[in-house]
Amino acid sequence: MIGKKRKLGKEIHELKIGDKYISAKIIEDRDLLLYLGLTNDANPLYIQHDYASQTPYERPVVPSVMLFGIISSMISMHLPGPGSHITQHELTFPKPVFHQSEVKFTIEIINIDEKNHQIAVSVHGFDIEGDEVVYGKLHVSPAYRPNSITATSLENFF
Repeated sequence: MIGKKRKLGKEIHELKIGDKYISAKIIEDRDLLLYLGLTNDANPLYIQHDYASQTPYERPVVPSVMLFGIISSMISMHLPGPGSHITQHELTFPKPVFHQSEVKFTIEIINIDEKNHQIAVSVHGFDIEGDEVVYGKLHVSPAYRPNSITATSLENFF
């Protein structure tokens, strides 16, 4: 892995308030099964149609942590991108998301604190009907520029 070039996300000085990223995702059954298998989460509301049909939801819902996972991926892969880290999140899920639903997510930088190497990012997610299914705010530490391995390893040579 040494010497392999990897693209880092934007560093804090490259970001500006108003930068945004938009993505749509269809929550498919295979995604739910992977989540349930990884977490051993056996909540019947997430997968059992007969149980969910007897609740006010009427059908299985997508776990809110899966929606957070999609948002987290947008942060770590796109804005600010690889090398970034979510340090705090405050999310609200006002309406359930059902299996096979499409959600359109928008993340936008709303504050930059260079001194503390933190940005604040707003989050909004809407279903196909235009109803908000998630909203909130994240605090993120953008990527740091790594030190050069060869610069320090060869410091005894001129």
